[in-house]
Amino acid sequence: MSAGEKCGWTDGSAGDVSRRQILHAGLAAAAAVAAGKPSGLFAENEVAQNRAESKSRNKQALNPAGVRPIDTHAHYYPQTFLDLIAAEGKRFKADYRMTGEGFYVNTPAGNVGPLPTKIIDLKRRLADMDGQGVSIQALSLSTPMVNWADADFSLKLARAWNDGASEAHKAYPTRLVALMILPMLYPDRAIDELNRAAKLPGMRGVYMGTNVDNRDLDDPLFEPILAKIEALNLPVFLHPLQTVGGERTKPWYLSNLLGNPFDTALAACHLIFGGVLDRHPKLQICLPHGGGALPMLIGRVDHGAEVRTEIKPLHLPQPPSAYMHRFTYDTIVHSKPVMEFLIQEVGAERIMLGSDYCFDMGYDRPVQFLEQINLTSAKRKMILGGNAARVLKL
Repeated sequence: MSAGEKCGWTDGSAGDVSRRQILHAGLAAAAAVAAGKPSGLFAENEVAQNRAESKSRNKQALNPAGVRPIDTHAHYYPQTFLDLIAAEGKRFKADYRMTGEGFYVNTPAGNVGPLPTKIIDLKRRLADMDGQGVSIQALSLSTPMVNWADADFSLKLARAWNDGASEAHKAYPTRLVALMILPMLYPDRAIDELNRAAKLPGMRGVYMGTNVDNRDLDDPLFEPILAKIEALNLPVFLHPLQTVGGERTKPWYLSNLLGNPFDTALAACHLIFGGVLDRHPKLQICLPHGGGALPMLIGRVDHGAEVRTEIKPLHLPQPPSAYMHRFTYDTIVHSKPVMEFLIQEVGAERIMLGSDYCFDMGYDRPVQFLEQINLTSAKRKMILGGNAARVLKL
């Protein structure tokens, strides 16, 4: 399999080619939908046809367990969002380019690529979902998010992604929903966009990094944003972006292999020790990659809370392990024993299907991974789709 056929990170580059050489008619059609401009080849009758196909596929995706599997961890780049980076990102040393291998996005907050064009193309996405046995995806952005720009452009980028993701939902309303992004470093703008995007068709939650430009989530800067999210009763889905480790995790992709699960555990501990979960008792937060390193280390964290003078003055109303039941978790752990351990620790009612579509560190067959786990029918239904349907209000 070539690098252009799968999602991943690389330090390499490829010669630029024209978009016409790369994007086929199906991709152009999907980009038109994502831009909210169904015209020409993608006229209104084709939009209606896609919706009919979407409903038909949705019925076919009913799992033998009797539930529609919902993938809560699936990434998406609307073409309109990428075009905005290409058109206006240069003053921030950011760019987007399409090559024979796939496309690249480079920003001060991180570089990604080559990514395959199917991460933009909605029809190819649905074909992959059908092959996986997934009925619904909750779309989210990945690197580089929007916090590398100034206030005005961060907001413009967030609006472009949110509008593009909502248009994807409108094209396939029974198959795709979305998790909004916000210009988190600018609370007034973030709250304005939160209020606006929450009303967009298909928007079901908020997506943010496990840290935001190296600010942890208990930073007072984010307090009004989290309060508003709680008031709107929207779930928050976290994802590692700028992870811990520095130079020591640069070799062998350790920044992802180890940095991602460590950063998730750090984010969770900041939410616990920083009092965020106590101040916001109704705030719903999903930890990616099965909670990262946190479930395995929670006993150590509990012990530290009892003996360390850095933690004792916090006067936590309950031990850190009790807060494990304030989070939800996805299934991306790549290990049957680890998945069984997580279910034992937090309960099947707190775990939701995830794939990390379509990055190479995710699952090609997320439903099949769960099939190897010994579960009752009721618990399998919860994890496949019941929990996500509840959290996402589907």
